[in-house]
Amino acid sequence: MFSISGISVYYPGRELLNNISFIINARDRIGLVGKNGAGKSTLMKLIASMQQADSGTVVIPGGREVGYLPQELVIDSGRSVYDECLSALKEVNELEEEIERLHAEIAHRTDYESEDYLHLFNLINEKHERFHHLDGNKKESRLEKILKGLGFRDNDLYRNMQEFSGGWQMRVELAKIILRNPDLIMLDEPTNHLDIESILWLEDFLINYPGAVVMVSHDRMFLDTICKRTIEIINGKIYDYPLSYSRFMEVREERLESQFAAARNQQRFIEQQERFINRFRAKNTKARQVQSKIRQLEKIEKVEFDEEDYRQIDFRFPPAPRSGTTVVEAKDLSKEYGSLKVLQNVNFHIERGERIAFVGRNGEGKTTLVKMIVGETDFSGMLKTGFNVEIGYYAQVQEQSLDINDTVLQAIESEAKGEWSSISKIRGLLGAFLFTEDDADKKVKVLSGGEKSRLALAKLLLKPANLLILDEPTNHLDIVSKEVLKNALIKYEGTLILVSHDRNFLQGLTQRTFEFRKGGIKEHLGGIDEFLRHHKVESFREFEKESKGNLRQITSHNDDNENKENYLKRKEKEKDIRKAENRIKKLEDQISEQEKKLMDLELIMQGTEFSSDHEYAKAISIQHHQCQLNISVLMEDWECGLKSLEEIKHRQE
Repeated sequence: MFSISGISVYYPGRELLNNISFIINARDRIGLVGKNGAGKSTLMKLIASMQQADSGTVVIPGGREVGYLPQELVIDSGRSVYDECLSALKEVNELEEEIERLHAEIAHRTDYESEDYLHLFNLINEKHERFHHLDGNKKESRLEKILKGLGFRDNDLYRNMQEFSGGWQMRVELAKIILRNPDLIMLDEPTNHLDIESILWLEDFLINYPGAVVMVSHDRMFLDTICKRTIEIINGKIYDYPLSYSRFMEVREERLESQFAAARNQQRFIEQQERFINRFRAKNTKARQVQSKIRQLEKIEKVEFDEEDYRQIDFRFPPAPRSGTTVVEAKDLSKEYGSLKVLQNVNFHIERGERIAFVGRNGEGKTTLVKMIVGETDFSGMLKTGFNVEIGYYAQVQEQSLDINDTVLQAIESEAKGEWSSISKIRGLLGAFLFTEDDADKKVKVLSGGEKSRLALAKLLLKPANLLILDEPTNHLDIVSKEVLKNALIKYEGTLILVSHDRNFLQGLTQRTFEFRKGGIKEHLGGIDEFLRHHKVESFREFEKESKGNLRQITSHNDDNENKENYLKRKEKEKDIRKAENRIKKLEDQISEQEKKLMDLELIMQGTEFSSDHEYAKAISIQHHQCQLNISVLMEDWECGLKSLEEIKHRQE
C-alpha cells in the first residue's frame, strides 16, 4: 500500500497541487485524469521520487519498487535493444555474477568439513533461491516475449538503440519496467507510441498484472478497459471515484449538477433573508427577527462547487496561399533502411484542396513518407511538390521541431516574422494557446507533452501554409483541445495530410485514405468511415488487429465502383458548396459597400448645401433612391443564395 499524504506543489503565482491525499492499494487500477497542465505528470514524478513536493509526504513501504514511464524520454545508450533491457535487471545480473564467482571459489576448496566451506555452500544456496525467486533463469524468454508483445521483430532485438526513433525507445523503457515486475507501475500516456497490436497486448498484460497500476491516458477505450478507479485533478484538488472512466464522467456530471442546484437554492435563501433584513432593519418591532436572521446568515457554510478551468486553446489557421493544381506527386518511390524495405515503388498524386488520411500499423512507413515529403530523409525514385507549395509540418516527436533549450517565448520569436514580429502579437498568440506570462520564460524541456503540442501548433500559425502535414497531432492533447484542433482543420482551406490512429478525430476531416501495408500504399476513396466499412470493421483496433495476419479480402469490383461514384458525387457537392459560399460572400461585400454609400449620402442630405442647392439635392436624392434599390435587389439575391446553399448541403450524395 502506497500512501500520499498532504502533498502540495507551488509554482510562481500558482498552486499546482493543494494538500492532496490518497492511498494506492495493492491491486488498484487507477486512471489519473484532468486537463493538460493540471499536475498529473507532476504527481506521478512525486510518487516515483523523481521530484520533491513543497509539503506533504509519499510513503513507499520498505522493499517495494515503483516503475515509472514518463511521456517523453531520450535513452543515451550504445547498447542493443536486448542488452539495454537486460540492464534493468540489476539484482538478477549481480546475483548471476556472484553465483558464478562463488562456484568458482568452491571448486578450488578441499576443506569439505570446515565451517568456512559450509558457510560458502549455504551462501550459494541462498543466492540460488533468490535468483529463482526473481525468475532469473527465465529472464531471456520473458524479455523476448515482452519485446515481441510491444512490436519488436526478431531482427530488431540486437540492433543498436540509436537506430530507433524516440517512440520505439519508449517501448524499450516500457519493456524494462515490465521486466522488473515492480509493485507499482505508473504510465504517462503509454499508448502514444504504440500501434494497436501493442496496445491490445499491453491491455491484457496490465489487466492481469499482480501489482498496482496508475496511468494517464487520453485514450478513453484504453482507460475503460483497464481502470476501475478514477482520480481527477481540478485546480489543485483531487476527486476519487471507484469507477471506470466512462462511468466517472456520468457521475461527475451528476455531481456538478447537484452542486450547482444546491448552490442556487442556498443563494436564493440568502437573498430572501437579506431582503428581509434590509427591509425591516430600521423597525423596532422586527429587531429581534432581524438579528436572528443576521446570526443565521453568519453561521451558514457556503455550498462550494468544483471550479473548473474552462479555458481552451483558440485559433484558426491563416488563409492558405494558392498553390498549383498538383501538390505532391510520387513515381516509383522507395525507401530502405539497410536490408529493411519500408516503401517499394510507391506511386500517388495529391491535388490542391484534397484532404488525405495516412493509416496503417506502426512501422509501415507513414512517418517515413511524411519525412520524405518535408525533405528530412533521402529516398530513391521521384517525389516532388508542386508550384508555390508552402508546407506546415507538425512532427510526431516534438523535439524534432522544438529546441528543448529555448524558452517558450524564444521558440516563437525565432520563427516570428512580419506581422508576428512584435512582442505584443507573440504574447497574444501564446495566450491563445494557454501560455501565461510566467509560462513564456519556461524552458521547452520542462513542458509537459500537452504543452509542447500546443507550442508546436502555435508555431504552425506563424507562416501561412497551403499544405498542412500533421503526424499524430492528438497524441498529447486533451479531449477539449482535440476538438478545437479538429474545428480549425475543418475550416482550413489548403491541402491536408493527417497521420492518426484516432477515428473520432479523423471523422469528417478527410476525403481519401492511404493504407500503408507491406511496403506499399493502397488508396481508398472516401473518409475514414468509408474506409473502415470497406474492411468491415468498426474501429482502427479491429482494422490493425486484422492487418497483423490476413486482412479479410472483402473488396469487390462493385464496391470500388460504388466508392468511386460516391467520391465523385461528394467532390461535386463540395465544389457546388464552395461556389455558393463564394457567391454569398460576394453579395455580402456588395451589400456592405452599398450600405456604406447610403450612409454617406444620408450625411450629405443633412448638410446645408443639400438644402440650399436644388440641382445638387436632386442628384443626391436620385443616387440615394438608386442605392436603396440596389440594396433591395442584392438582399433578394442573398436570400436566394442562402436557400440554394441549404439545398446543396442537404442534397443526397
